[in-house]
Amino acid sequence: MTDRTSVELFAGGGGLAMAVHKAGFRPLLLNEFARHACDTLLANNIELRGEEERIPERGDKWPLVPGDVQDLKMGYLQGRVDVLAGGPPCQPFSLGGVAKGDEDKRNMFPEMFRAVREIQPKVVICENVRGLLRASFKPYFDYIVRELGLPFLERDPESSWESHDKALRETEIASVDPTKRYDVVMTPVNAADYGVPQIRNRVIIVAFRADLGVDLDTFKALIRPTHSEAALHGSIRDGRYWKRHPGVPDHVRARVEAALPDVLPGVNPDDGLLPWRTLRDALKGGKGEKSLPDIPEHRLDRQEFDEEKYTYHVGWPDARIYPGHTPNVLDRPAKTVKAGVHGVPGGESVMLTDELVKDPTSSPDGYRYRHRYMTVRETARVMTFPDRWKLSGPRGEKMRQLGNAVPVALGKVFADAVAKCLDGVAAES
Repeated sequence: MTDRTSVELFAGGGGLAMAVHKAGFRPLLLNEFARHACDTLLANNIELRGEEERIPERGDKWPLVPGDVQDLKMGYLQGRVDVLAGGPPCQPFSLGGVAKGDEDKRNMFPEMFRAVREIQPKVVICENVRGLLRASFKPYFDYIVRELGLPFLERDPESSWESHDKALRETEIASVDPTKRYDVVMTPVNAADYGVPQIRNRVIIVAFRADLGVDLDTFKALIRPTHSEAALHGSIRDGRYWKRHPGVPDHVRARVEAALPDVLPGVNPDDGLLPWRTLRDALKGGKGEKSLPDIPEHRLDRQEFDEEKYTYHVGWPDARIYPGHTPNVLDRPAKTVKAGVHGVPGGESVMLTDELVKDPTSSPDGYRYRHRYMTVRETARVMTFPDRWKLSGPRGEKMRQLGNAVPVALGKVFADAVAKCLDGVAAES
């Protein structure tokens, strides 16, 4: 069995690290700055590495070095790492943040490039927000991609990124040692298209070291979407979706079906893909998961619903719906899980239930659907975190970790594709 290895920077609550591990890579090092996220990692199969620069053996716990990545030395890992993975902090580029881009001191892409130089991994997997593709950031994003392709052509600390970008563009690629340059694939994704029960638009950048000779077309074929909105609509119309959820009230089914558009513009209804997974699918659970019960009004009391069966399934009071803060609905993928924008824990984490309640002011018939905050457990399901994964900190910090994470199912698609490409290279050598 091939012993594939990985390093994870900006590990957060562990979503991408889990995904890469599930694809067959053994973590040699994790790094994270946030205290509660470090506590989460330590609560799982991870331990503090200590001062010694050591390579863990197979079966050892994953080693974590907490603290600022700028203080992390990684040279001892050179030549030992198959995949370097991480999502540099996205606030500089997020639609929800101040959007200062490369001028923001939280921009950690330079540290990712330093890690590439010190480790020289075979592959780099980097996830970030779709905001990188906005017109105002496009020139800088193109620079990021070029710099990842030529990470050893270092930027002078006194120079601007524009002057460094000019030098990168003028470099003759073929003249660069193939062990010190990378072939880069940038993929805009919606996580729902990969079986994640959430609309989550991101950018995933994967870079293969050029000397490996990986066929990029093969890689691109392996990361094609597997699920679609059209297939979800088709499964609702023909009843297959409701067979998975036989207890849904007739009035809910009628409302959902009436809201479906006749057609989706530019979409092939017979695309041969699987249906998008919905919030209701996530709450029902997949293989080995329990179905999560709805939390009634009287249990929105900040207490575990049933700690032995449903960890972190805690009802939270005072959920509100107002303009710009609209709720999730059960029969579509959830809205993007956020990391706590504008003081709202977990972003717009309100959901409509199936329960009708009297409210003469809300509609002509005098009824509305009850709404409440999603629980941490429900949010973790939406992020495709396994129920066994422990989260540390108060509710707001748990939600923040989830909102900052890479959905495990999405990360695994890309990590699996990387593994298959490396298998192909190994078979040919």
